[in-house]
Amino acid sequence: MRTMLRRHGLEDKRDYTMVEAPLPTMRAMLAERKVDLIPVVLPFAVDPELRRIARPLFTNRDVVGVTQLLMWTARRSTLERNRAAMVDFMEDALRITRWFLDPAHHTEVMAIAGRVTRQPPERLDWAFTQRDYYHDPNMLPNLDALQGNVDMMKDLGFVKSSIDVKQHSDLGIVQEAAARLR
Repeated sequence: MRTMLRRHGLEDKRDYTMVEAPLPTMRAMLAERKVDLIPVVLPFAVDPELRRIARPLFTNRDVVGVTQLLMWTARRSTLERNRAAMVDFMEDALRITRWFLDPAHHTEVMAIAGRVTRQPPERLDWAFTQRDYYHDPNMLPNLDALQGNVDMMKDLGFVKSSIDVKQHSDLGIVQEAAARLR
């Protein structure tokens, strides 16, 4: 949100005040006119009450294009000491990720998500579909997108320095696990 505001000439503290709040409270803050603009992520973005009182101005993709926001990480020494177990773990994670992404299992996926979140399954019809965030079936992070995200954070002054993402990435364990499933 700050990136898009900056692109349109608006600066924090000069033109607006940022208010930090937990994601579940943002709809109420907007409804009560305590704030004028909120960032929204899933599952809050599909909340029918929020859709009734607000409209999207832009998406994350509009701001930065393809993003890589989440990934699993571990210390090299931990991976080296436990390589066999980590490859086994990643094989299991890949197998369940692919199962969850298979449209043939969608009704069961909604039921599982409903039990885990204690929500009615029909509210979770977006999970593991095209309406959800992208899930790579091979669980490979998009390192080019991650590099762009890291560089943007530096360019905007949110962090002091950038890093070479590929220099600090080793996808060998997930690639070895994926090869077992072929």
